[in-house]
Amino acid sequence: MKAFGPVPSRRLGRSLGINNIPAKVCTYSCVYCQVGLTTQMQVKRCAFYRPGEILEEVAEKAERAREIGESIDYLTFVADGEPTLDLNLGREIELLRPLGIKIAVISNASIVRQKDVREDLMKADWVSLKIDSTQEAIWRKINRPHRHLDLVSILDGMLEFAGIFKGKLATETMLVKDINDSDDHIAEIADFLARLTPNIAYLSIPTRPPAVKWVQPPGEEVINRAYQILNEKNDSVEYLIGYEGNAFAFTGDVEEDLLSITAVHPMRQEALNEFISQAGADWSIIHKMIAQGQLIKMNYEGRNYYMRRLSARHT
Repeated sequence: MKAFGPVPSRRLGRSLGINNIPAKVCTYSCVYCQVGLTTQMQVKRCAFYRPGEILEEVAEKAERAREIGESIDYLTFVADGEPTLDLNLGREIELLRPLGIKIAVISNASIVRQKDVREDLMKADWVSLKIDSTQEAIWRKINRPHRHLDLVSILDGMLEFAGIFKGKLATETMLVKDINDSDDHIAEIADFLARLTPNIAYLSIPTRPPAVKWVQPPGEEVINRAYQILNEKNDSVEYLIGYEGNAFAFTGDVEEDLLSITAVHPMRQEALNEFISQAGADWSIIHKMIAQGQLIKMNYEGRNYYMRRLSARHT
């Protein structure tokens, strides 16, 4: 299942997700990752799936969505790992163009210094790059990168890409309580963003269960202060801390859709209620999927979430 949704995206409206990387193949093992710990760390790009497979699944999902009146604002490469590790990313974007839907890539920016990665990303309409820290020690504590990566090269690569990209560039900074949320640290990120000049700079916090249990979001006062510091030098800062809503799409097969969505996008209980109601199902199917080990139920910040069981995820 390489395509999922459409799902509500806090960044992109109605997004049909593209999972072009096998589960948890990544350059990072971020402590806050919503899909669990990385099981295969790598920095070398390779081919994972045939581009034709990606096109076929996305086209089928898009057609189903249209048939039931579901809108799609973006086709979004947002994988179980780092999407730019896919050697076929550029070709996949080219194949998807005839569908007539804008294309986005959400990347951790870790290998954007490579020319072929930049060339692939140039083909997208909207690209998001991660910037959680400009300090080596903090970057390593939060993002836990592959040993062959270094932060200076990543920051240089981001600046190089920003200088040539013709689409919309976004950045995302995830704040983790007592790790990267100090005023001085945020001020350094603000200085870097002022050089990068993205169209929009998102400030986010963990809103879904993280890979590492000690991860907590900062308090409201800290978040507000961080926003103000970033906004002093960048007039395009926005919060990315709210709930994205419950408007998940049902496209035909309840179990298939749930497994597709929750592999990348854990669902809050109220969202799941609306989803199964729309599908004409009931909670017996959820109980069955939990009993069969397909889904797991977790609690975070007082709310219940339902996720596809992955070997890397805490249970």
